[in-house]
Amino acid sequence: MISRLLGVLGLALAVNVHAAGQAEAPTTPARAEAPETREILVMLRLPAPHFRADGYQGGNYREDAGRAARRRMAEALAREHGLEVLEDWAMPALNIDCYRMQLPSGKAAGPVLQALAADSRVQWAQTVENYSAQGTADPLYPVQPAAVPWQLADVRKVATGRKVLVAVVDSGVEADHPDLAGQVDLKENFVAGQGYVAEMHGTAVAGVIAARAGNGVGIEGVAPDARLMALRACWQMPDGATRCNSFTLAKALNFALLHGAQVINLSLSGPDDRLLQQLIDLARTRGVRVVGAIDSARPGGGFPASHPGVFAVAAEGAGRPAGRFLAAPGRDVPTTMTGARWGLVSGSSYAAAHISGLMAVLSELKPQMPLVQLRDSLVANATSIDLCATMTRVSGKCTCACASSAAAHYARSP
Repeated sequence: MISRLLGVLGLALAVNVHAAGQAEAPTTPARAEAPETREILVMLRLPAPHFRADGYQGGNYREDAGRAARRRMAEALAREHGLEVLEDWAMPALNIDCYRMQLPSGKAAGPVLQALAADSRVQWAQTVENYSAQGTADPLYPVQPAAVPWQLADVRKVATGRKVLVAVVDSGVEADHPDLAGQVDLKENFVAGQGYVAEMHGTAVAGVIAARAGNGVGIEGVAPDARLMALRACWQMPDGATRCNSFTLAKALNFALLHGAQVINLSLSGPDDRLLQQLIDLARTRGVRVVGAIDSARPGGGFPASHPGVFAVAAEGAGRPAGRFLAAPGRDVPTTMTGARWGLVSGSSYAAAHISGLMAVLSELKPQMPLVQLRDSLVANATSIDLCATMTRVSGKCTCACASSAAAHYARSP
């Protein structure tokens, strides 16, 4: 039976594969570590005359005339407060330099942050928060849950996400996977001390969004003609979980904003974070569609899903917080895996990836549509987003099964 199913879909499904970023129990390692963090971020204002977005290369610290002076200022602050400077990064998207510093053993972060906040040289300071990807793997069940309900075959006659740039801020993506070859425009690594490496969670998320269509193998992404930016801000742990932090995520978001991302996928969750909030707010002002995965174990679904303007997504049928959210397929989802394989995954990470693919399709149709209008145009049925009806509403044209869509009494997304 298994052989027959594999033959039908052409999936080289991996048995007992564990996708990075397992869903967290109510008490997670990230939450347990937060009060004891030994790392903080110190922001210094980047003088406006030195900001040259066209000359900034996101993979390296930007050189300018004031860098050495700001570095000396950061080192002076570190000496005064008993800190050690570990890493620095220019974030011209917010007009700041960000310094990652380490507290000495036994020294609490609170008093140091208060002292830094009162220092006129410091824009602000905060702890480094930890984040976890929101997904798990599952064995064989080779069915793409969005293919029929979202009428993807009909939708692709109208839009495929063509040339829309989607930033996958995640662990590493296997760009030469048979279903992702040619889909990744660029790769960047923002995890210090490691080179870029392909990892399970990022590869699986990328496949849901933009796996190649019509190539005779594997699956098809929701937006197979979208272009991917594979921004490695997370890393795979030995136990298969995927972790990120404020600093790595901020570097990736800064890069995405400077390089024209139209959709940003954040299949992860953690506590509120001021630096990340400001970067997401900037993305919203530029009309970028930011998609976040809900963690039902965290208040409000966790950050960034809880942040205003983020398209917060839960898996169909999963527990979800009260308030505005979107539901999308997120259980037994066939997708790309490292090692040129395919496997089954479940979790809000992959529901969010479905919505990022949807945003790429809608961005091809209406790239300048304001975010508020876009949100109000989303159509949901009893269980999930209805892509076909949403496209009809956005484009004003009958794009797929209009008769059934018009007859149904759809409700707007809450």
